[in-house]
Amino acid sequence: MSPAILIHLSDQIETGGQTGVLFLSGRRSVRRLIAIACLAIALIGQATVAAADEQAALDTFIRAYPDHLAGYDSTDLIWRDGTRMPLSDRRTGKTFDEMLRHGSILDQIRLPYPAGAIRAALGPDDDPGRIRNRAFFDKMYGDCWKGEVAQRLVPVVWLPRNWGRTIRITSVNGVAERLAAVSEELDALPDAVKRYAYPPAGTYNCRTVADTGGPSMHSWGVAIDINAARADYWLWHGSGVIDAGLVNRIPPEIVAVFERHGFIWGGKWSHYDTMHFEYRPELLDGDRPRDSVSFHPAARR
Repeated sequence: MSPAILIHLSDQIETGGQTGVLFLSGRRSVRRLIAIACLAIALIGQATVAAADEQAALDTFIRAYPDHLAGYDSTDLIWRDGTRMPLSDRRTGKTFDEMLRHGSILDQIRLPYPAGAIRAALGPDDDPGRIRNRAFFDKMYGDCWKGEVAQRLVPVVWLPRNWGRTIRITSVNGVAERLAAVSEELDALPDAVKRYAYPPAGTYNCRTVADTGGPSMHSWGVAIDINAARADYWLWHGSGVIDAGLVNRIPPEIVAVFERHGFIWGGKWSHYDTMHFEYRPELLDGDRPRDSVSFHPAARR
C-alpha cells in the first residue's frame, strides 16, 4: 500500500479556526488533485479575461458618446448629468430572443461587430447591434411616442448630385453631420455602385421592429434604409434565416463608407436587413476587433 502523501494547499487549510492539512493516499488521488487545481486555474483565467474584455467594451462605449457619458462603475453607467443606469439586469440564462426584447446595457455591447470584410460565416444568433437597451436610447435621443425625437431632427440632402432630396435625421451626437459626410462620399462613387444608395427607403419613423416588438432605431432618428428595390431582408424569405452572403447585392464600397462614419450595417446580421444602416459608434471603435464579452447564448426557444 502506498504511503500517505501530505499535500499542503496554500501551505495550510484553515478550518473552523484550526489549522488542517489534507492527506491523500496514492498517486491516483494526487493526479485528481492536480487536475482539479488545473481546472480551477483555467476557470480563474477565463474569468479574468472576461472581466478585461467587459471593461474594454465599456471603455469603448464611453468613448463613443463623449457628450453624454461620464463613465461607469461596477454596477452603473454614469451620465454627465449624474443619471445612473444599471449595467446589468442580473438575469442569468437569458436566451438570445429574450435579450432582443429585454436587453441590458451589457447585453447591448456583448456581440462584436465585424467591421470591414466578413471573414467567417455568421452563426444563427450573430446579430451585433440588434440588442438594444431602450432606456439608454430613450435618454440619448428621446422617446418618439412622447414627441421627443421629432424636435431634434434636421434636414440632410441625400446624394445632392444624383438624387438631391431632403431626408430627416437626428442632430444628437452629430449624427446628421456624419450622415451628410456619408452622402458626399457615396455621391462620388461610380454610378454602378451608388445607384444602390438611392432613393432611400426611409430614415425617421416612430415604429417598432417587426419580429421583436421593440423600438426600431428609426424611431430614434439614427437609421437610414437605402434603396429597398436592390436590398434583401430576412423576413422576405419567410421564417427561415438565410445566409446574407447568398443574397446580398449591396456593394462593399457603400458599406465601407457608412462604417467609416460610425454606422453599422444590417447585412452583417444573421437576421439580415441589407438596406439598413444605423449609427452605433460603440461597436466601431476604430475598427478594433474584439471577442464577444462573456456571451454564450442559450438555445433558442
